[in-house]
Amino acid sequence: MTTHARAADILIVDDDRSIRELLVELLEEEGWRIASASTGLEALTYLRTVSEPPRLILLDLMMREMNGWEFRAAQQADPVLAAIPVVAFSAANNVDKWPELEAVAYLSKPLDFDALLVVLECYAR
Repeated sequence: MTTHARAADILIVDDDRSIRELLVELLEEEGWRIASASTGLEALTYLRTVSEPPRLILLDLMMREMNGWEFRAAQQADPVLAAIPVVAFSAANNVDKWPELEAVAYLSKPLDFDALLVVLECYAR
């Protein structure tokens, strides 16, 4: 997990290390403060221990151990974490199930970085 002294603006949750590291690097270059987690369980642990929650969670849906759907259910069940907006992304074609997540936005992999930045400006600033 990557953490910083200052509170993170965004928590990236993705089990693909190369995607996670690339997003951290690109978003930090854009001025965002980033934390990252490689599993849904790691993300929940981070969220439950950090003094100030992130403004937004960028959540991959297809992960091992705890997928994005399971993470989102646990997040929504926790009154402290439920209010943190989520942007879901996935390479899987499961668009018909996305409304169940109650995410603020849904993006397909491979991510369009410009579209991602627009979404982040809307929901994380």
